[in-house]
Amino acid sequence: MPKSLVLTALACAVGALVSGAPAAARDLVSFDSGKLILTNGVTTIEGSGGGGLATWATISGMGTDRAVGVSAHATIVELPDFRLDTHGIAVGIRDRVELAYARQNFNTRAVGAALGLGRGFQFNQDIFSAKVRLAGDLVYGPGWLPQVSVGVEHKRNLDGAIVRAVGAKASAGTDFTVSATKLFLGASVLANATLRVTKANQFGLLGFGGDKHAGRSVQFEGSLAYMITRRLVVGGEWRTRPDNLGIAREDDAKDLFAAWAVTRHVTLTAAYVDVGSVATFAGQRGGLLSLQLAY
Repeated sequence: MPKSLVLTALACAVGALVSGAPAAARDLVSFDSGKLILTNGVTTIEGSGGGGLATWATISGMGTDRAVGVSAHATIVELPDFRLDTHGIAVGIRDRVELAYARQNFNTRAVGAALGLGRGFQFNQDIFSAKVRLAGDLVYGPGWLPQVSVGVEHKRNLDGAIVRAVGAKASAGTDFTVSATKLFLGASVLANATLRVTKANQFGLLGFGGDKHAGRSVQFEGSLAYMITRRLVVGGEWRTRPDNLGIAREDDAKDLFAAWAVTRHVTLTAAYVDVGSVATFAGQRGGLLSLQLAY
């Protein structure tokens, strides 16, 4: 069944549950959209709530700790030799638990022909993730206590034979994250730090582990953002990545972004992205454009 139909069916099922359930049950599945604008973050290229590259401790959706929130995203990353498309859906439960799914499609364009894969060959990956807020609050509470969340991302590359041929040890892998995020309202500054335990090559698009290093390593993701207005945030991110494959060096990824809340439920994010070398092709710098719908 096409994923668009699955998502439509899921939305209809949730709507039917809310409209048809008794009042007491509806209280458990209510939608209040009560979060402050932009405090739900935007969606990463891997589907979890955060910035464009870095996972944050935020929980997706606009629901508060008394409600459920839902968000959907579509993102395009245009690079000189490649293109990444990602789309997905996330559910936040009482601002405590996040469950998300994302599909990544990585188009190799002319590089695919040069590598013998065929022009426009696409690497495809499914990502299923979950995140739990353990302590703190992004906005409220003691100023020294950030919101802290732990997460898990299970990535399943759909081109196993090919990624193994380039040296990957596996076509599936699981990342683990610990994030601390705080919005200092008085200074209009958001800061985030995330530790990720991973063995993914190019976010998993080239498999997991390699001939240089087969196991997991600890990587860092940092974000710093400034709220120009309550609807416009600018910032930057830095994400270190493992270098597992002898055939292709992998560099750190970074971005400079601007997120604009067009309405309470619609956010548009644009970014300059630098991911360095990809599959022996250096200088992969380009643009990211992401649309997020959140309720």
